[in-house]
Amino acid sequence: MLEKNQVWTVSGLTQEIKNILGHRFSFVRLQGEVSDLREQSSGHIYFTLKDIEAQISAVLFKTAASKLERKPKAGDTIIVEGQITVYPPKGSYQIVVNNLSYVGVGELLLQFHQLKSELERQGWFDPQIKKPLPAFPKTIGVITSPTGAVIQDILNVLSRRLKKFHLILHPVRVQGKGAEIEIARAIDEMNVFQLADVLIVGRGGGSLEDLWPFNEKIVAEAIFRSKIPVVSAVGHETDYSISDFVADVRAPTPSAAAELISQERSRLFENLRGFYGQIARNLVQRIRHDKTALEKFSSHPLLSSPYAFLDLKMQKVDDISHDLYQNILLQIERKQAGLEKIKKALDALNPQRSLEEKKKWLLTFSKRLSVIEKIIHDKKLALTSLNSHLQSMNPKTVLKKGYCIPFRENKNSVIMARQGLQAHENITLLFHDGYVTANVIGTND
Repeated sequence: MLEKNQVWTVSGLTQEIKNILGHRFSFVRLQGEVSDLREQSSGHIYFTLKDIEAQISAVLFKTAASKLERKPKAGDTIIVEGQITVYPPKGSYQIVVNNLSYVGVGELLLQFHQLKSELERQGWFDPQIKKPLPAFPKTIGVITSPTGAVIQDILNVLSRRLKKFHLILHPVRVQGKGAEIEIARAIDEMNVFQLADVLIVGRGGGSLEDLWPFNEKIVAEAIFRSKIPVVSAVGHETDYSISDFVADVRAPTPSAAAELISQERSRLFENLRGFYGQIARNLVQRIRHDKTALEKFSSHPLLSSPYAFLDLKMQKVDDISHDLYQNILLQIERKQAGLEKIKKALDALNPQRSLEEKKKWLLTFSKRLSVIEKIIHDKKLALTSLNSHLQSMNPKTVLKKGYCIPFRENKNSVIMARQGLQAHENITLLFHDGYVTANVIGTND
């Protein structure tokens, strides 16, 4: 119970409100439309749940979001289950969602099957009334969104399979309210002006709500009355729409629709490539035949060897080449002999020889110095050993190990044994760091 005169802190009041709301609304089921949806890198999803007159903030934490078959998006009408709580940093209340379901999916499925049954009874799905696709379409019409990936997929397939093609895009919205009207109008306009030889009508994958414009009767009627063959390519391979059943051909994806339209021309190109291969093989066979005939003709005795006409000229060329080669070798030998003489004269004047001798002398001197250094090193080691021995014989070294030397009080004589010591006699003790005066209390035998 809140007291009238009580003064609250902001955090205290907020916590009290949070406790009251959490206790009062620990479990609620709430229906509304999703807006302002934000999915964070942490996996948490924040959105606003609203109706015509009010709205409430909602948060779907990562653990609950990971259990959903599909995540909500802006515009979805959903029913959420959760707890009302307060977010203290902003002082606002919100609902923490533990579970959610979508409104309208069951109704849409019921409408789908009802329309499908109706059109099937009217014979709109009969294979006998399906129009064949043109083998070599000059112009391909595409009715889809201009900003989605569908048009790019279709262009990629056609560019890969066809050298030249003419494509007309009739841009429409493919989801949302009014999209079905735009799609039906586009089909009618393409027919009125005979803008294409074949039409692709479709979009990429999505939920049942996203694909719903292609399940509307107005789109089915436009496809049924189209004089231009229609290929329906809606969603993924597992998705089926009313337009798939009414269309002349159903393609599992937009890319597959482009492949279906171009398959006749691709088959023609394959045949042309086969003819090209056959012609190439025939040419190779003809060339081999003519080559064999030429070889037989060239083996005739009069043409078998050209040396009968050229042997004297060729021998003369060989003789001239030999003489020229020998003359060049002789000139080279003379030049080399002159260069050797010059080299010997330069070697005699070269100071490098004197330097080499000095280097040998220095090397010998260096070796001698090394021997002397070794002798000096050995002497140093011996001197160090003698010094260590002398240090070990120094009495003060022994004193550092905890011993002391007793003197008479006048410090002139060392006391060698306890005999001669008298009780109450003063003596002096020498430690390694100085003298200490002591008094003899008594002696024991």
